[in-house]
Amino acid sequence: MPQTLAPPAPTPDRAPDRGASPDPELRALAERHGLTVSGARPSLPEYTRQLWHRRHFITSFASAKLTAMYTTAKLGQLWQVLTPLLNAAVYYLIFGVLIGTKRGVHDFVPFLVTGVFVFTFLQNSVMAGTRAISGNLGLVRALHFPRACLPISFCLAQLQQLLYSMGVLVVILLCFGQVPTWSWLLVVPALMLQFVFNTGLAMVMARLGAKTPDLAQLMPFIMRTWMYASGVMFSISVILQGKHLPQFVVMLLNGNPAAVYIDLMRFALIDSFKANQLPPHVWAFAAGWALLAGVVGFVYFWKAEERYGRG
Repeated sequence: MPQTLAPPAPTPDRAPDRGASPDPELRALAERHGLTVSGARPSLPEYTRQLWHRRHFITSFASAKLTAMYTTAKLGQLWQVLTPLLNAAVYYLIFGVLIGTKRGVHDFVPFLVTGVFVFTFLQNSVMAGTRAISGNLGLVRALHFPRACLPISFCLAQLQQLLYSMGVLVVILLCFGQVPTWSWLLVVPALMLQFVFNTGLAMVMARLGAKTPDLAQLMPFIMRTWMYASGVMFSISVILQGKHLPQFVVMLLNGNPAAVYIDLMRFALIDSFKANQLPPHVWAFAAGWALLAGVVGFVYFWKAEERYGRG
């Protein structure tokens, strides 16, 4: 009569470890019968292939999340553009009028609104990524799919929301005397690079947020601090004039990825924002940040694939 193999019983003072390696005899028996570990992490190329096969789910889920986001509001999807506009109005009153950051900045209203819209895209992507796993545990535990679908979907939803807002931004630019030029086409590569950066950062935050849900409560303060250092409400070059700051501080301010993507959008859309106001090699900075965040974020998230939704 064939013998059955049973896993060793856990000791009374220690719960079984879900991440522990199975008994060698059980492993050999499973391999002999073609069995694999449930929820095991696939290889990186296989994981990428699975993601590509789920591309229709990613786009559909992003659209569904965007629609559901404002379902209970009476103004519905209109809040997609009202929220950044109201933020821009508040910042204009406080920073532009009361504090006077508009001095030395031509076309301050287009300058401010462009910065607010671009940073809102970054902020919402990171915040959504932080809750991508911890806020969807029911879906993660019920269905088998590459978990990276969730942060990618949320960032795609934020990109769609930004594209709606861009229509309002164009109207504001036209109302304040900006004329469409060929440079407006630079918006496309700038947004694509920022989307890759946002998605990579959102994947990092998704893994951290899955392990530490309280991180979602801390992120608004971090993002607000980041916004104040990114030149959203003021020109970094104007603020630095006459200041004898250490060179590494100047490099940090100019190389700040949020500031880089904001500067690229301003350069593309605003006539008075000239190339000499951009930090050196700004396109190289933008591409470098996108590549670094995209690759590191994707690999970092994939490394914990089998642990999401457990515990």
